[in-house]
Amino acid sequence: MEIGLKITFLGTGTSQGIPVIGSKHPVCLSKNPKDKRLRVSVMVSWENNNYVIDCGPDFRQQMLTHKVDKLDGILFTHEHADHTAGIDDIRPFFFRQGDIPIYAHKRVVDSLKHRFDYIFAGENRYPGAPGVQVNFVKNNHSFNVGGLEVVPIEAYHNRLQVFGYRIKDFAYFTDLKTISDTEIEKTKGVKVLVVNALREEPHHSHFNLEEALEFAEKIQPEKTYLTHISHMLGFHNEVEKKLPDNVHLAYDNLIVNL
Repeated sequence: MEIGLKITFLGTGTSQGIPVIGSKHPVCLSKNPKDKRLRVSVMVSWENNNYVIDCGPDFRQQMLTHKVDKLDGILFTHEHADHTAGIDDIRPFFFRQGDIPIYAHKRVVDSLKHRFDYIFAGENRYPGAPGVQVNFVKNNHSFNVGGLEVVPIEAYHNRLQVFGYRIKDFAYFTDLKTISDTEIEKTKGVKVLVVNALREEPHHSHFNLEEALEFAEKIQPEKTYLTHISHMLGFHNEVEKKLPDNVHLAYDNLIVNL
């Protein structure tokens, strides 16, 4: 039987989220729920599995919003705070399930060990701290989660290596600025592509809208969803009208089924 994927957009905002604290920018003052964006993350679910890609500072709120009571693992793209700062909030899952598997580049794990040393203290871990089961992700080495193959895809966020992930016909990228043709080939044939599009103006470490659309054109998925969006991109409804028919702005709590 063919296994279907359910993609839940937990957050679609950039590092400050939208609204930005104290901002009087019109998008930050918008009443449209689609203009309110938590820090970027998705949950990929199938059968009885829930895997989250990145867990930022809004992780607790996102889990409560979607009534998630089981977490099978976290795939990290890179170590920046807006993608990792929620790791302490895996505690309720740990208390019920035991150590939570995490999947990340060794560099990212080293960063987590430095910033959240109490989680990685082994037998000396404080009784109230969560525990994790570490799995290192290496480029050109696929791995298995919940019976499905995950293909890591290497890209760069300015000079920082980041991983995108492909699961079946779904591929997810965030904080992407450059990627080689070799890695792009690993993404060909997906039906749903998610990729960052920060704003219209060029940025030193993120795709702007034009670059994200050019990337989608190379991949040729059936549908592309743009994420990691800043308030500077504009109002959701206005930007959506300007996009190609098969490209959409993702928004918080959007669910896509494959």
